[in-house]
Amino acid sequence: MAGKCDLCDKRTTFGRNIRHKHSGRWKRKAPRTSRTFKPNVHRKRIMIDGKKVRMNVCTSCLRTMLKRIAA
Repeated sequence: MAGKCDLCDKRTTFGRNIRHKHSGRWKRKAPRTSRTFKPNVHRKRIMIDGKKVRMNVCTSCLRTMLKRIAA
């Protein structure tokens, strides 16, 4: 799926993986590698102004929409 939510503009972010098992003395820092955090995005058909529009929506936005519909 696409790496970006069309509603909340959530997108791929970058961070570090820390490997806690490392050899050597304790004074040595743990090795770090770069990694990506990807949003959980799904392609859904959503009613907007009476029309069905296909959008890329993250699961947190889907949950929020379900709560607003139920209330």
